[in-house]
Amino acid sequence: MNRRRSAAIGTFAMVLISYPLTSGASATTASPSTTAKPPAAPVLPLNATADLGKVTPEMQAEIDRVLAEGRTVASRQVARTDAATLVSSQVRCADLEGQRYCLGTGWTDEPESEVQAEATASTRVGLGRTTARTAATESTGDLTLADQLRQRAALPTAQRQKVERAELVTAARSVAKVWLLRHQLQGKPLPTGFVERHPEIHADDSPLSARTTTATAGTTTAAPARKTSADYPEAFKILDERRVAEQTRTYWCGPTSMQMIGWGWRGYRNSQIYWANRLGTTSSGTAISEMVRVTNAYTGFDNPKRAGTYVVLDVGNWTWGQWWLLQMRHIYDYRAPVILHPILLKRFYPYLDDDASGHFQVGRGYDKNGSRGRLLKYFEPWNQQRFDPSEPFISRNQTRYAYRSYRANLAHSMHNIGV
Repeated sequence: MNRRRSAAIGTFAMVLISYPLTSGASATTASPSTTAKPPAAPVLPLNATADLGKVTPEMQAEIDRVLAEGRTVASRQVARTDAATLVSSQVRCADLEGQRYCLGTGWTDEPESEVQAEATASTRVGLGRTTARTAATESTGDLTLADQLRQRAALPTAQRQKVERAELVTAARSVAKVWLLRHQLQGKPLPTGFVERHPEIHADDSPLSARTTTATAGTTTAAPARKTSADYPEAFKILDERRVAEQTRTYWCGPTSMQMIGWGWRGYRNSQIYWANRLGTTSSGTAISEMVRVTNAYTGFDNPKRAGTYVVLDVGNWTWGQWWLLQMRHIYDYRAPVILHPILLKRFYPYLDDDASGHFQVGRGYDKNGSRGRLLKYFEPWNQQRFDPSEPFISRNQTRYAYRSYRANLAHSMHNIGV
């Protein structure tokens, strides 16, 4: 026997002798109880959504960075300057746990440079710096980005910083909602350990910590397959179709949409001026960020049994199929209205007598409509006949081709939505 083989046999013998003494188990039979099981991982139900979460130290540092960039801005001078300077000073973006939030425009998956480029083009039109604009002969009450940025820039620096901080903190606390929407509807994988880090994620009013399953090694979230259009009923609607109103001022599409949303939740009607005061509506219109904020503050559609915290979400890169699924998820799974944000053009809305401005509507139902084209149900606050008796009447309850609403949403310069 050679020396190497003799040493190997000796080592193996030492292992056999020492194993029972160190393991406390039989040398020939392994106990099932000694096999370590992976920890239980939260199950992510198909209808999961999220409340407001906590601001982490990393998020706070990012918020402070974005605010610091704006401290050197001479606000009142910027409000009167060119579009590019106005946008670069006001539209600043934060990276919050892998999602991008831009002041004034909301959550987006576009790089900050592209967000600012689009905002500059839109703002230049709004400031009248080019003759290449598409004329809107009527304004129904959507606050343009140009007016929104000018209003923000005109604030005293301390007040503007306070408003920006509040906006960014709310965004940071709502990041789980955004991740879930992108995961559920666009198929983007969640970061490792995401669900465990966000106890604000709920389903049917119960935290995910109450729903566990045995995980495989290295798995932190048990995610079922995503829902498709086939998983939803043929048709569904929410909100009482009798609880509707038409806007009483040309620039009150925001307060009137909010009136119908609030009426649907509260069961009684507050006046349009009540909602205009809470939205900060001016003769220039209402910002979509205010529509979302007031929905969260004055209704319960943002609670865990419904949609969770409403956010302003850029859908400019969403496909038609993803946008359609978003409507069904919100209306059927969440039983909550969608804050639609289209531009009112005749090619999308045949009931119009003239092209008009950006606008708000209340999404409240859908109908797959067999093979004849999917339909979206919504409350329309605009009735052109009220302001010009020669023009056709427009009904509050609308059921129209959903694809046109999708195109109208993307044709809006901000291409975002309140969900």
